[in-house]
Amino acid sequence: MASSDLDQICSHINEKIGNIKKSLSLRNCGQVPNSKTILNKIGGEIMVINELLNKLEIEIQFQEQTTNSLKELCASLEEDYKDVEHLKENIPPHLPQVTVPQNSGNVSDFDSEEPVKVEEPAVTKKPSKEQRNIKEMPFITSEEFNGIPAYMKSRLTYCQINDVIKEINKAVVSKYKILHQPKKSMSSVARNLYHRFIDEETKDTKGHYFVVEADIKEFTALKVDKSFTLY
Repeated sequence: MASSDLDQICSHINEKIGNIKKSLSLRNCGQVPNSKTILNKIGGEIMVINELLNKLEIEIQFQEQTTNSLKELCASLEEDYKDVEHLKENIPPHLPQVTVPQNSGNVSDFDSEEPVKVEEPAVTKKPSKEQRNIKEMPFITSEEFNGIPAYMKSRLTYCQINDVIKEINKAVVSKYKILHQPKKSMSSVARNLYHRFIDEETKDTKGHYFVVEADIKEFTALKVDKSFTLY
């Protein structure tokens, strides 16, 4: 047997002997009244420490769960931020621009010492012939676009379709402005267009807004080809 093995055995035996001596010493201490009281206090403190350790372990687990939830929330917010930036950079050009009015000063209008004048509402006049509202085609929504079958959309995009609608509305407004215009104020070109518009009307189109291919060519820059069909 090697000397190193003997040393390990001796060390192990000595450790066991030392533990036995400590146990005997503690047992003897337990029989002494003063030592017994001290040992009871130590035992109570050990139980309190054990409870604190259990609470600490529960708190650590809660903090770990909270940290994981915050990481997931942070990742979700980053995705939302990317989506918002994408929408901001890809706003469809046909959407109307919203202007926010700015106050000329920081002082509220109600702080002025001058008395507030209440204006009486003006009497609404009946709109003249040229001020009639012209009905325009509404733009399609992204939800409506996604519901169109792929074979019908072909290669057209959402923005391209709304751009076409914008140009059609332009033709409709231009045509019916001429139809609503008094004949006395018409130029020769407008008068010729007016007569063409009247000749193109039928009993089926009476009371409806419509345009034909000639109107698209007259009032817009759209190219009427095989991919463009008016219904």
